[in-house]
Amino acid sequence: QVQLVESGGGLVQAGGSLRLSCAASRRFFSINAMGWYRQAPGKQRELVATISSGGSTNNADSVKGRFTISRDNTDNTLYLQMNTLKPEDTAVYYCNANARLRFSDTSAYNYWGQGTQVTVSA
Repeated sequence: QVQLVESGGGLVQAGGSLRLSCAASRRFFSINAMGWYRQAPGKQRELVATISSGGSTNNADSVKGRFTISRDNTDNTLYLQMNTLKPEDTAVYYCNANARLRFSDTSAYNYWGQGTQVTVSA
């Protein structure tokens, strides 16, 4: 199997920055897309940003102009640069990969990390 491990979360004041990283414990055979999602207390998990295998990105309206998703294709490490953070960005941030782990996999699956807490104080 594979593990996605997020890091880089923490406590920051409003207006500050954080950079999240997500590393996979092994290489995927192929990746359709990777992304970041977040879940605030009492709310559903929501999409933050995604990046396709071709490098196309998609950001939620709430983070456009502030967050940037990127990926290092040499080791499939995913990043999320978060600038101008707001208290409403407080959530657990999850890494996702929609991918085929092995050549023998007939379909892509969604793999999730355990999450990293981001807390933005006012």
